[in-house]
Amino acid sequence: MLNKENQRELVYVVKINEVKPIEGKDRVECAVVNGWTVMVRKGQFKAGDLGIYFEIDSKVPETEPFAFLSAKHFKIKTQKYGNFYSQGLLMSAEDFGGMGYQDGDGQFYLHFGKDSYLKENKDYKEGEFLTQALEVTYADPDDNKRKAKVNPDAKINAALARHPKIAKKFGKTIKKYKVLRNLFILFYGKKKDSRNWIEGVPKTDEERIENRPWTLQDGSVKWVATEKVDGTSTTFYLSRGKGMKKGEYLVCSRNVVFDTPEKGKNNFYMDTLGNVYLEMSEKYDVRKVLEKLLELRPSAEWVAIQAETFGAGIQKRDYGMKDHEIRAFNLRYSDCGRVGTLEMVDILEPLGIPCVPVISEGMSLPSTVEELRVFVHSAPSAIDGGMKEGIVFRTLDGVDSFKCVDPEFLVKYHQ
Repeated sequence: MLNKENQRELVYVVKINEVKPIEGKDRVECAVVNGWTVMVRKGQFKAGDLGIYFEIDSKVPETEPFAFLSAKHFKIKTQKYGNFYSQGLLMSAEDFGGMGYQDGDGQFYLHFGKDSYLKENKDYKEGEFLTQALEVTYADPDDNKRKAKVNPDAKINAALARHPKIAKKFGKTIKKYKVLRNLFILFYGKKKDSRNWIEGVPKTDEERIENRPWTLQDGSVKWVATEKVDGTSTTFYLSRGKGMKKGEYLVCSRNVVFDTPEKGKNNFYMDTLGNVYLEMSEKYDVRKVLEKLLELRPSAEWVAIQAETFGAGIQKRDYGMKDHEIRAFNLRYSDCGRVGTLEMVDILEPLGIPCVPVISEGMSLPSTVEELRVFVHSAPSAIDGGMKEGIVFRTLDGVDSFKCVDPEFLVKYHQ
């Protein structure tokens, strides 16, 4: 679930909408939370109870309340049991030494005292977050650590790239001798502190339909549907230069703003660091594209393209590729925000930036999450004909959006 800052929260208080049997199971049952279905112990919850919901992709601390997850390396993933998908984890306040209660106005709360696991004296109501209180993190927090094989000289090349004057004079000598390489990495290998994020550019997290199932009740809204590509989120940003000063160009993963040396003979990032984000910047000559986009829109102070980088070694689903590509899914300007999907395609593709495949240019949504998942699963990926991760749905103006990820895809590729 996304918070007010558009950051993903992994744990929060929920109200159980429904509890129902699971076919072929006697000791467990299904608890329905918004659009999520979760396997729980029989009799553990009833409709209307408050619980603590942990989203898929969460990693819980290796502490006593979570000891039962040790065999799963304390990670929460989508699980399939016959035809039933259990997504997430549902626990009670009692599992952490807390309790539920109802006040005089009929409001339900979960209470945790100083003798509880949370060691606080605080009440939580439906919708409040517990991610930090329970020390839960994202299962794959470092977007810059890729599974692809990286050039063994990556560390020394990266260190030299941060010190181009030294690299120009002594780079070949330093790389030639192991002792010099190790000493240079020790004293010069530390990265400069990077900014937390780019002001004005939202991070690339879409809300899941399971967290907003009421969206499906309004059949009058038309949505553009695009394929969700399984890779790593990449943001390219350029601010407008003033006078003789060039604008600031930044390349980012989902959470990290990287150093971006200017192109030239001493750019040791190129094909050496194994950094797919900078690789894509070079491959598609993104800076020149962004410069053109600012020329086309004089009123904008900055422009950003947000894309998915995918292919060999990025994720388990590599689309049968031996290299990397991007598919843009957002085009943002400082003065107008996110451009509508169809307009984005018309703008970017003639400039050499491929966009995510468009599945529908204006569709009405089915009325249930289950029906939407059937639609998402029904057609193969437009990229290689295999299973697609899911679909992102956006209103025609690009203002509202959400995603629906295929649970079958998660079971196959994200375990």
